[in-house]
Amino acid sequence: MTKNRIPTLLACASAALLAACTSAPGTGPSALSSPGPRGGVCNAAPAQSFRGQSATASVMEQARVASGAAMARVLHPKQATTREFNNERLNLLVDGNGRITALHCG
Repeated sequence: MTKNRIPTLLACASAALLAACTSAPGTGPSALSSPGPRGGVCNAAPAQSFRGQSATASVMEQARVASGAAMARVLHPKQATTREFNNERLNLLVDGNGRITALHCG
């Protein structure tokens, strides 16, 4: 009987791990990445004017273009994120209301 449970337990554990790796709708890499117009290296200084605005898709794209980044992502409070540095990525940190509180590269 124990041998019959092992495949089921492995399948359940695999499904749980895969579910933990998914993004909320509209926040995955495909929703946030597009080629940067100026080579892809991020410079957050020109994008600081977007601080205080709502992090809509349009605002995020405008900030990405202003920074020259190849991609951008919105980081919500207490959201788990990867911690590797990527000099082609603009990070938009938002508060609980979705307003941009900080922008930085990485």
